[in-house]
Amino acid sequence: MRPRSPLPPAARAILRRDRGALARLITQVERRDPAVVPTLKALYPRTGSARIIGITGPLGVGKSSLVNLLLAQLRASGKTVGVIGVDPSSPFSGGSVLGDRIRLERKAGDPGVFIRSMASRGHAGGVAAATLQAARLLDAFGMDVVLVETVGSGQVDVAIRDIASTSVVVLVPHLGDEVQTLKAGLFEIADVFCINKGDLPGADLAAKDLREYVSLANNAGRWKPEIVVTSARDGSGVPELWQAIERHEAYLDRDGGRLAGDRRRASREIEELVLDRVAGDLRGALENEPKHAALLERVARREVDPHTASEIVSRTRVRRRPPRSR
Repeated sequence: MRPRSPLPPAARAILRRDRGALARLITQVERRDPAVVPTLKALYPRTGSARIIGITGPLGVGKSSLVNLLLAQLRASGKTVGVIGVDPSSPFSGGSVLGDRIRLERKAGDPGVFIRSMASRGHAGGVAAATLQAARLLDAFGMDVVLVETVGSGQVDVAIRDIASTSVVVLVPHLGDEVQTLKAGLFEIADVFCINKGDLPGADLAAKDLREYVSLANNAGRWKPEIVVTSARDGSGVPELWQAIERHEAYLDRDGGRLAGDRRRASREIEELVLDRVAGDLRGALENEPKHAALLERVARREVDPHTASEIVSRTRVRRRPPRSR
């Protein structure tokens, strides 16, 4: 057996719970700094213990207030918590528009909480490509629970499934959201529905409608999403929401769904990494190889169409691929 390679200094810093190192590594991940990859590789075997919970839903439903209440409850029960807030990206800077995260609170100096805001950078579902790696760093850091709040575009915000083991879809009464879930795709990804602002009229009716939708869904033998009514104003329903999340997490362990979900997420992550690597190589070739530069010139002059050009480039790259070693 080969001796295990020594851990990179940054990985050792994470394992000894160095908060400064954690913040710097997440920044490197956001910037797509290749220097962070050895640390991510070294820490991967030390992940898998944290429960990663996704909180999503349309804008204005009170997701951040709900996350704040969940955070308080989890800390009261002694659990350490990481929070990743995926905010809208500025179209000008690419940075997080709501990056100050003033709506999330914690006691100053609480070592059991780490809150980080990240920009969506235009990725589908408001989930940045770096979010999964950031959640994994929080896992390796030793957090018991990682809450990932997505931007919630009100449309297909389903990419949270590529990160979280349990997805909570937050809605409010009287906005048609309980019906809109069927159109937006949120219905299919919800493990738990949360009707927030339950102190408003119509909350019970919204919950009743969702229960009817769930009962009509073809999910025989599978988890049926639970519906919980909460109020961020007075904190009611938040303990019940966490209990519903815990029941789904227990179901994953009992049913084998956790491993199946991990396989699905691994497949998606590997696909994204391969595509990113291929795209980077291709961009470099198009910019730096004279033959491809000439082809770009012909496309710009309307002498060759982009489809034909892509076929030429693909054939060229495949022919240049070195033979596999036997």
